[in-house]
Amino acid sequence: MIMEYSKALQKIPPYPFVEISRKKTALKKKGVDIIDLGIGDPDLPTPKGIVDAMKAAVEEEKYHRYPADQGSIEFREAWAGWCKNRFGIQLDPETQVQTVMGSKEGLCNLIRAFVNPGDKVLVPDPGYPGYKNGGTILTGGIPVEMPLLEENGYLPELEKVDAKGAKLMFLNYPNNPTGAVADKSFYKEAVDFAIDNDIVLCSDNAYSEIYFGGYKPFSVFEVEGAYDCAIEIHSFSKTYNMTGWRLGAAYGNEKIVAGLSKVKSNIDSGCFEAVQKAGIYGLENYDEAPALEEYEKRMDTIISAFKEAGFDVKKPKATFYVWARVPEGETSESFVTKVMERTGVVITPGTAFGKYGEGYFRVSITSSTERIKEAAERIKKLG
Repeated sequence: MIMEYSKALQKIPPYPFVEISRKKTALKKKGVDIIDLGIGDPDLPTPKGIVDAMKAAVEEEKYHRYPADQGSIEFREAWAGWCKNRFGIQLDPETQVQTVMGSKEGLCNLIRAFVNPGDKVLVPDPGYPGYKNGGTILTGGIPVEMPLLEENGYLPELEKVDAKGAKLMFLNYPNNPTGAVADKSFYKEAVDFAIDNDIVLCSDNAYSEIYFGGYKPFSVFEVEGAYDCAIEIHSFSKTYNMTGWRLGAAYGNEKIVAGLSKVKSNIDSGCFEAVQKAGIYGLENYDEAPALEEYEKRMDTIISAFKEAGFDVKKPKATFYVWARVPEGETSESFVTKVMERTGVVITPGTAFGKYGEGYFRVSITSSTERIKEAAERIKKLG
């Protein structure tokens, strides 16, 4: 029997982190001591209070049934309250908040709500692969890359973007993978661009709670006009070390949120309410990311260690990523492969995030300070 994948699926390359994981597993089988600075998966445990809230909720039989598609009203109210306290923005939990099973799911299903086959989606490059592959291409859309270049502070030059035929635009600041941040004047420009071109603006704000040195990220809805064109998606994964729990929120323009809600009501049956109860505990009991102090220590360590190893790295204002140039004469892929095979240190090639990531690599602070120092020492010895 011939098993032929859809044309859309055939267009998608292997997910970069799956390939990295495969190579890592192969090296482990050979007995190599792996230090993983690749995937942004926090190694620290979920806070005990959140875990205990989940345990208690699991015992309640009412949470064993199908959850509400939009998410429990208690979770949506808690989210609206957190956003008011954190960003000073107003949200109607009934119409402007949708629970999602992690930001990845929300981003991809948002595209289904607004993009027809042949429509264009403006995606940052380098950028999170889900915008282009799991979202746009699988929906039949056409991804149009917006270059994020070092000389422009890794901000897209919107005046050079061809918006004809575009239905949706993704922005992600604090940025994965570069660690760059944007100011409100840039977001005002982006909001005006979206309104002028009748484009849905999606702000991926998954890293807003991982910040350093007094900098504090903001919400797109702190910018005038954003409620007319935008939706923002947030994740509990990085803030509360809950990557495996799959919980997040999408919020903003009522019509955009309603579109996402309609897709989700036909795709899934909502997020397990016991997980939502745990999320409520997190929102109501932590003023900042519980691991923020530890992350700042690690960030200072990794910057210092990689500088000593000869790399020109700068401390980002937010995210737990460091974005750096590969040594002269190397490509992203050749350098990362050499580092992994010769030192056992896993880092991510810039090309995993798009063609404009060539010449760079990304490292993550999701290992202890001792392991970060050791990783840099191993890389330094490569010469």
